[in-house]
Amino acid sequence: MKVDAAVVGQLAQVPEGARALERRGYDGCWTAEIDHDPFLPLTLAAEHTSRIQLGTSIAVAFARNPMTVAQIGWDLQDYSQGRFLLGLGSQIKPHIERRFSMPWDRPVARMREFVAAMRAIWTCWRDDSPLRFEGDFYTHTLMTPMFTPPAHGHGDPAVFLAAVGDRMTEMCGEVADGLLAHAFSTERYLREVTIPTLTRGLERAGRQRADIEVASPLFVVTGHDEAELAAAAVGTRTQIAFYASTPAYRGVLELHGWGDLQTELHRLSRAGDWDVMGSLIDDTMLETFAVVAPVDDVAGKILDRCAGAIDRVLVGFPATVSEAEIAELTATLHRGTP
Repeated sequence: MKVDAAVVGQLAQVPEGARALERRGYDGCWTAEIDHDPFLPLTLAAEHTSRIQLGTSIAVAFARNPMTVAQIGWDLQDYSQGRFLLGLGSQIKPHIERRFSMPWDRPVARMREFVAAMRAIWTCWRDDSPLRFEGDFYTHTLMTPMFTPPAHGHGDPAVFLAAVGDRMTEMCGEVADGLLAHAFSTERYLREVTIPTLTRGLERAGRQRADIEVASPLFVVTGHDEAELAAAAVGTRTQIAFYASTPAYRGVLELHGWGDLQTELHRLSRAGDWDVMGSLIDDTMLETFAVVAPVDDVAGKILDRCAGAIDRVLVGFPATVSEAEIAELTATLHRGTP
């Protein structure tokens, strides 16, 4: 299994953050489009590392267009010498329309076409062939020598798509190189809902499960003693409550019989009662959404959670876990046996 982590913070912090992940044995270094651009940090990460893969989890596709993302992806793939993973997500309608001032409609069909358009652009640049892409949402039919980047020998970036709903997950199985599952996914939800839905898309396209990587963040609560475990659990409960308050993720809770809790958490979120929300995540829910174990046992529990469902797991460990311990944990996860 591959083991990934995120690099976060301001650009000045990225070089050391990426180097630290590589020292600790991680396979992937991911950025997210939250309060910073997701692509700029990966340029710095590529400059200061040599082995680790570099990915966006996620960049908001519909805030951009296929040409701009194709160009960024092409350059990062070249500069990183083939280590770039292009992770895209749709975001939700209010953000696309009100934050980015961009159009939103038929997100599954739009995302499918976005990926196809990017690949057509990359084919044009790689093979020096005419650009002729005409779709329902995007049209790219002009590419002159002045705007054609130099070819490189690193192939196209792998395209990962974030998916929560059934239709987006099926489409991911048809066209993507990887699925970015949401952190708010339990083991049961992944095995009973996500993977079967993804499989339907793979089968429709004549593809196999081995043709796609399933990547997923995983909440991890760990420590050396009960006090450290309790401290690590506080922030995780708050994160779980935040996601659980979102109507789009209600289906995960309903699978476990907790649908009514989503209504209450949504009410509290609108009132800004974040501390109260975290207190509603009891120990049963915490252990359903997160791996909870002492440092000595946590690798085995992560492997049990991911076996047969997750190919690459994105995990973070508390500051109380040393760099040497993290390196041993990643090595154990790579071996696949505790």
